[in-house]
Amino acid sequence: MIQTMLAARMHDVRAPMRLERVPTPEPGPLDVRVRVKACNIVPNLANVLQNWTTWFPQNPLPALPAIFGLDPAGVVDAVGTDVKGFAPGDRVYVNPGRYCDSCRECRSNKRMHCQNFAFSGYFGLTPTSGMMLDRYPYGGLAEYTIAPQYSLVRLPENISFETGARLGYLGTGYAALRKADVGPDTTVLINGISGTLGLGVALFALAMGASAVLGTGRNRELLDRVKALAPGRVHVHSLADGPVSEWAKSLTGEGVDVHIDALGPGADHEVFHEGLKSLRRGGTAVNIGATSGLVPIDVHHMMDQQLRLIGSCWFSAGEGQAMVDLAASGAVDLSVFEHIVYPLEEVNDAISGISVRNGGFSNFIISPS
Repeated sequence: MIQTMLAARMHDVRAPMRLERVPTPEPGPLDVRVRVKACNIVPNLANVLQNWTTWFPQNPLPALPAIFGLDPAGVVDAVGTDVKGFAPGDRVYVNPGRYCDSCRECRSNKRMHCQNFAFSGYFGLTPTSGMMLDRYPYGGLAEYTIAPQYSLVRLPENISFETGARLGYLGTGYAALRKADVGPDTTVLINGISGTLGLGVALFALAMGASAVLGTGRNRELLDRVKALAPGRVHVHSLADGPVSEWAKSLTGEGVDVHIDALGPGADHEVFHEGLKSLRRGGTAVNIGATSGLVPIDVHHMMDQQLRLIGSCWFSAGEGQAMVDLAASGAVDLSVFEHIVYPLEEVNDAISGISVRNGGFSNFIISPS
C-alpha cells in the first residue's frame, strides 16, 4: 500500500485549494477505504467555501486544513476487521451523511435526525456535529477516502462512477418524493425543474409513477429538454409567462398534490409562494432547495386546506440503494447527464467553472485516480 496519497486541501476560507501529499488513511474496525474514481462538484460548493463561516457560524466546517468533496464513488480498497458484506473490489457510492449512533434519535432508529449529523467533506448541520467531521475527516477530493460501512451504496456495472457520484443531489430529491408519498395517483410541481436538484426530482417522480410532472424555470431551451424526457407527462412553464399557480390549476383543475421547491437560497420568495398556492386541498410542499430568509406564510389557509410544509435534507444509504436499483432495472434513465470530468490537479478550475453549465444536465466531476 502506498503510504501517501494526493489530496486537495483547503487551508483558509476563501483561499484556493492546495494539492498536497498526505498520509493514506487506514480504516477502523467498521470502516472501509475507497479508492476514489469520481467525486461530484456540487453547484453550491463555491458558496460554502467562500461564505459558510459568515452565513452559518453555529454549524462547523471541517477543521482546516481540510479535504472537501461531498459525493465520492469508487472501489473498495480495504476493509476493517469487523466489516461484513463489503470486500475489496466492490464498486460503491459513499453517502457522506454521518450520524453518531448514540444520541436519542439514533437510538430510536431516526438517524437522519441525529443531533450530531454532518456531511463528511462538506459541513456539519448542528453545533455539535464537529465530532463527526473529526471522526471522518476525509472528503472525496483525494485519491482515497475512509467511510463507515453503513454509508455505502453498491453500484452495479451498468452505472458509471461519474453517474454514481451524482447520487447526492438525486437522493435529496428522491427522499423528498418519498416523504410526500408520490405515486401513480400524484401530480407533482417542481420549482426549478431544469436545475441540478430539480432535474433529479423530475426523473424519479416519473419513475415513481407520478401521473403528471409540472415544472418551472427561466431558460426555455432547458425547459424544452426536460419536457422531452416524457412529453406526455411532463409540462413546463417559464416564469416569464405569468403566475405559476394559475398555470398549474389550468392543467390540473384543483391544483397539484405535491410541490417540491428546488430553487436555491437566492430565489425570489414569490416563486415559493406560487408553489404553495398551486396545492390542492390536502397537498404537501417540500423545500429541498434551501429557500432562505423569513418567508411569510398564511398558516390559517394551511390549516383550513389541510396542507403540509416540510423540509427534507439528504437521504439514507438505503434510499440510495433503492435509487440505484431503480436505475439498474431501467425504471429511471440516468444517461441524460453530461459528464464534465477534471483531474484532481484542476480542482480549483472545476469549482470556478461550474457556474457555466447546461442546467441540471451538466455533471461536474473530479477524477482523482
